[in-house]
Amino acid sequence: MKKLTFLLILLSTVSVSVFSQGGGGVKNGQLAPNFSGKDQDGNTVSLDQYKGKKVVLYFYPKDDTPGCTAEACSLRDNYDSLTKAGYTIIGVSADDQKSHKDFKTKYNLPFTLIADTDKTIANQYGVWVEKERDGQKFMGMARTTFIIDEKGTVVAKIEKVDTKDHAKQVLGYNTMQ
Repeated sequence: MKKLTFLLILLSTVSVSVFSQGGGGVKNGQLAPNFSGKDQDGNTVSLDQYKGKKVVLYFYPKDDTPGCTAEACSLRDNYDSLTKAGYTIIGVSADDQKSHKDFKTKYNLPFTLIADTDKTIANQYGVWVEKERDGQKFMGMARTTFIIDEKGTVVAKIEKVDTKDHAKQVLGYNTMQ
């Protein structure tokens, strides 16, 4: 019992950073893979278009679901602060263009959403992963955000996304530098 109590106390004192170096896929310090995809309006968007700008590239599971809506609305509600900090926001999910257009319109999202229906971009970044719910395994999008600097280098990878305060996490990275 003493060992269990000690372990619980030890675990309760450990703080875990939301900014990760590890896990699968793209890591901090690596060049962000270039991608090309269609946005909610059918326009082609590629990372190369944003050279010289800081990019928040966020991957999310599904349009118009509670967690994904909270995350998008956090970025929307803090859009002015994010853009003043120099960030361009780009969201990516496996939903199609129509779903993205409806989601963007319904929640008045001021940023681009890319339809990655074939999961090419998700696979490039290592965020199309095996998940498990209720004992069932399936493939899905790992909610992950990459902060990319003006040179195209990943400077932060946020894997423990706080959907309600995601903008604060992104802006928190800016103050850690």
